[in-house]
Formats: sequence, C-alpha cells, structure tokens
Amino acid sequence: MSLDAKLKASIVQQFEHIVGPRAVLHRYEDLLAYECDGYTVHKGVPSLVVFPKSTQEVSEVVRILHHHRIPYLPRGAGTGLSGGATALNGEVIISLARMNKLVSVDYPNRRAVVQPGFINLKLSNSISSKGYYYAPDPSSQAACTIGGNVGENAGGAHCLKYGVTTNHVLGLELVLPDGEIVQIGGVPDAPGYDLLGFLTGSEGTMGIITEITVRILKKPEGILTVLALYDEVEDASLAVSDIIAEGIVPAALEMMDRTAIEGVESGNYPVGYPRDLGAVLIVEVDGVIAGLQEQIDRVIEVCRKHRVREVRQANSPEERARWWANRKTAFGAMGTISPDYLVQDGVIPRSRLPEVLSRIGEVSRKYDLRIANVFHAGDGNLHPLILYNSRNDGETQRAVQAGSEVLKVCADVGGSITGEHGVGVEKMEDMRFIFTEEEMQAQIRIRDVFNPDQLCNPGKIFPKPARCVELKQPKVLGEHQASVNTMVH
Repeated sequence: MSLDAKLKASIVQQFEHIVGPRAVLHRYEDLLAYECDGYTVHKGVPSLVVFPKSTQEVSEVVRILHHHRIPYLPRGAGTGLSGGATALNGEVIISLARMNKLVSVDYPNRRAVVQPGFINLKLSNSISSKGYYYAPDPSSQAACTIGGNVGENAGGAHCLKYGVTTNHVLGLELVLPDGEIVQIGGVPDAPGYDLLGFLTGSEGTMGIITEITVRILKKPEGILTVLALYDEVEDASLAVSDIIAEGIVPAALEMMDRTAIEGVESGNYPVGYPRDLGAVLIVEVDGVIAGLQEQIDRVIEVCRKHRVREVRQANSPEERARWWANRKTAFGAMGTISPDYLVQDGVIPRSRLPEVLSRIGEVSRKYDLRIANVFHAGDGNLHPLILYNSRNDGETQRAVQAGSEVLKVCADVGGSITGEHGVGVEKMEDMRFIFTEEEMQAQIRIRDVFNPDQLCNPGKIFPKPARCVELKQPKVLGEHQASVNTMVH
C-alpha cells in the first residue's frame, strides 16, 4: 500500500538528516534515471534513492525502512544484466555510489579492503605500481563496482584459471535487513559454515554489503597471447576442448562467432578480422616465464590440428591490449548492428559446446532473431546476445522467449542458467530448469533467516510457487507504484 504524502515527506526529512539534502532523490524526474539496470526489459521507478557514504549511515537508513516495513534494495553502478537492481514495485534504492573508497591495502598478506562502490578496475590500477592486481575481470570492469561483483558473483575472461569473485572474497561487512551491522569472515580457514560463499552471489537479498576484504595477487612474470581465426565455429569449439585435454590451463580462453565478429569490427576497437570468419579464439597463458613459450607453442599446435585459417602470437603488449579491448567491448558493440540486444548467461560442459551452439542456431531460426555468441569458452560460460528491435510489435517478447529457450538448452546438457550475471528478475521462472520446488523452498528458508520480512530486494531470484499465501504487504512509497506482495509457499 502507498504511503500518504505526509509520511513520505517525513521519511525524506529523516533521510536528509542522515545523509544530507543533496543525497536524497525524491522527484519523479530524478528517479526516472534509476528505472532499470543493464537489463532493460523490465523497468520500475523507485520511490526514493538515498546515497549513504558510510556503514553507519546505511544502518540508520535501513532501520527507518525496517521500522515502517518499506522494501528497499542496494544498487552499485547499475551495470547488472538480470534486473537485480531494478525497483519493480517502487522499492527505495540505497545507492552505494558514494561508498567508493579503497580503505586499506595489506601487501604482505595480499589483501585489500574496499567499500562496495569502489570500481573493479580501479583496484588493479591502484596497486599495479607495487606489482599486484585484482584477478576477477568482468567485461564491465571499467565501470562495475566490487560490491555489485560480490552480489552477482561476477567472473570474467580470466576466471578459467583464477576463479570468480567468490574465490577472492576474504571478508564482508554486512548491514542486515533490520539495520544490525555484522562482520563475516576475515579469518583464514575459519571453522564453521561458509557464510562468505553463501552471501557472495545472493544478489542483495540477505542484506547490504558495506565493506569487502579481497585477495590480491602478484602480477605474473610473463603473459603470452594467441589469436586463432577459424572458418567454422565447430572447429574452434573442438580446439577449445583439446587445449584443456592437453593439460594446459590457460589464464583465458575466449571465443566469438561470426555475428559477434561483425559487431566488434563495427565498434570502437576493430582488429581487422575478416568478415567471413566463423569464429575467433583468444588464448592466453601466464605465469613463470620459464616454460611459458612451450605452453603457447602447444596451444598453437592444437589450433592447427583443427583447420585453423590463421593462428598467431601477439607481438607486443599493445597488440595484446588491442585484441582484449575488442573482446571486452563486445556487448556494447552489438549496438552497432542492432537497435536492441538481450544478453544471456548460461553454463555448459565444454565437451557439449558444438552441440549447444547448433541448438542455439535452431532457437535463432525459430524466433527469426539473430544471436551473437560471445563467451568464456574455457569454462563453458556462454553469453548469447539476442539481437532484436523493441519498436517492432512482439519482438521484445520473442527475444525474451528465445533467451529462456537458450537457458533450457544449457540446463538440458547438464549446465546452469547463469554463470555470473545472476538471476534477478529475468531468470526467476528459469530457476525451474535446474531446481525442484522443494529445492527452491529450502533456499528460501535460508534466505528468510537473514531477511524474514522480505524487505531487502524482494521479489528477486525465486519464482512464486504454484500455491501461495499472501502475507501482510510491505508498504511502498509513492503514488506511482504498485504495492509489493510477499508470498510464501
């Protein structure tokens, strides 16, 4: 139910007292900028946006919302791709953009403490002069925040060798949904349940992370990169499996298909790929210099066994950087060949790659929509980009349906519906592809230990069960928004 104007004004006044008048947005025209994250199919205007700059301020804001039973959600840079930071029912957005400090760096123990609004790439840049870096490297690393990475358990091109975000989180500070501040982890090999692993990837449904302790790594002595061009995507797929079968664990093993190549070559960082290519592979190895060239020679040999058109090693750091800039801007480059695109994110066993790409082609033909495939081939994390035009009647819905069918293909071959983008609102129904109703209810019961009133990012991740009982509704600020229904089995 909506709050009346008097109570809303009171909430705004209380927030302004905590964070300052310039750190609270309440006018509709200001709120409109927060109607979606990087996933634009579902939109919703928040009732308020508040910008705390400390853990204590987050706690005070949350306590007020908890007292009035007003639902809310945390937001980082808004680069998420599954709608997790979207206020579908007028929730208050707690933006962590002002909490953007590098708190401390402990080089001897190889750890750093950051606030959630600290930009991913900025961490590596900040410690580079000391010979260190932060391994998780999503394509959006120049814009995405580490807090958002923790919420979605983001990966990146180099997660094949180094793992995703959860493998680099050592400790968390968390504001629980009632405003209590707690510390999780921070002690190596601590006994008890792995709450860090549980919270990483929970998409803001357990509380608001306000400080993160992460592992930092020494830069490798050497990095060598190979580019392989293929006429057929099937040949590139077989090369991927054989590289791993050789016992080589590349730091990165990336692939783009013909449609993706068309996009990146039309973007801001063209490499000069022939437009008739079937696929491009980027293979990178790193580590101790001794033996590194031998590894890359073996990679080149494998690529040549699978009818490669051309394979070459990067001649300079500048050439390597150009290849990676082309790959990492692939999502945005799709805008040069399509008015709209929907990014999907599924995981499959590497050995099923040729079969899955063939079935994705069938989905493309069924819905008469082009699908560009850009993916972390080494660990089977696919990113099919479904190209469509939202101005054409029914085309958005066809794109959504095609995306769901692609995820069903991933689940059918023993994979998952997400590798790093999260479930959010986009994939809630698709959770049924990999979990039974009983398994989802077990997860919901764990969530409810942290978030019993479902005030913190409600209505995300889990689909509504077939039979529900409506509980007392949390209140929603603003006359433009519908109420939120809290549903339980």
